[in-house]
Amino acid sequence: MRRHQAGSGYLKLPLLAALVLTLSACQEKEQQAAPAAKQMPPTGVDVVQLAPQSFELADTLAGRVTAYRVAEIRPQVTGIILKRFFNEGAKVKAGDKLYQIDSTLYEAELSSARAQLAVAEANAYSARLKAERYKELSRTSAISRQDVDDSQASWKQSEAQIKLAEAAVRSAEINLGYTKITAPISGVISRSSITEGALVSAQQEGALTVIRQISPIYVDVQSPAVKIMGMKSSASSLDVSLTLQDGSTYSETGKIQFTDVGVDQGTGTVNIRTLFDNKNGLLLPGMFVRANIAHDRVENAILVPQKAVSRNPDSTTTVMVVGADNVVQPRPVVVTRAVGDQWLVSSGLQVGEQVVVAGLQKIRAGATVAPHLINVSAEQ
Repeated sequence: MRRHQAGSGYLKLPLLAALVLTLSACQEKEQQAAPAAKQMPPTGVDVVQLAPQSFELADTLAGRVTAYRVAEIRPQVTGIILKRFFNEGAKVKAGDKLYQIDSTLYEAELSSARAQLAVAEANAYSARLKAERYKELSRTSAISRQDVDDSQASWKQSEAQIKLAEAAVRSAEINLGYTKITAPISGVISRSSITEGALVSAQQEGALTVIRQISPIYVDVQSPAVKIMGMKSSASSLDVSLTLQDGSTYSETGKIQFTDVGVDQGTGTVNIRTLFDNKNGLLLPGMFVRANIAHDRVENAILVPQKAVSRNPDSTTTVMVVGADNVVQPRPVVVTRAVGDQWLVSSGLQVGEQVVVAGLQKIRAGATVAPHLINVSAEQ
């Protein structure tokens, strides 16, 4: 029995030695891994290098679309509408026939006026012959001077009657022409307020239809008067862009035509009229839009991408700046307004400094980073 126990003790010794060696090897690995962890490479971040930029300050203002020309079609003579010659909502050209009024009465009036002209011409012819004959007789004293003067006066009155009759003919011709109602301008015609068989009167209050020219087209914008002062004192662009009601950007760029000289006393705004080609006919009269109009130009400004700026609980703003030693430090800045997807910085940064725009969540103040310079324009 003792030999068996002594043999068991001898067997445990190699196991203990193997365990000790294993623990020692683990400790050595941990000691080797600790320095390796301390030597992790710097965190990679995207940075932009600040450069002076020039741009225009623009405001987004409410605007309303107005037709370039508007013609309300009203009859010039009284009569029954015989026919309509246009399709509602279609495009018409200046001179196109729109309505036909019954012309029977006006044709008769023209015939009567021409007959009266013929009578006046005949009377004038007779009066002229009489005046010439009396003038010849007066030379032999066969007729009194008074009869000669009366014949001359009668002749002149007859000539005046001719002119009066000619005017009546011209008036009858005009009235007959008014029975054909034509388009005074080119544009899109609206619905007709009357149908065939309706009686219309000369210069009636209600329009038969309306024609609106929508290419080109106006957009009237209301701007604060103080912005107008900035526009006139700077070399800002006259270009205008539009945002439609659905939030999309209108494809065309317009131009400022003029600015009213008066300020609305109730709102303190000034009307700015802009002009767009509207070739696709997307802008319609009465439509509300938002116009982007430049009112001032800024030179040598510092712009920082909005995603690089952090807002603190106390309403201050900071950015992370990478120094020459690639160490990042927070920098308080003052931003004034948004310019696209960037902030306009009034103080806190200098031209040439590098600002972190991506990877902010992976770094802290005093950390060493591996900056990767990107182009600001590519971020816009």
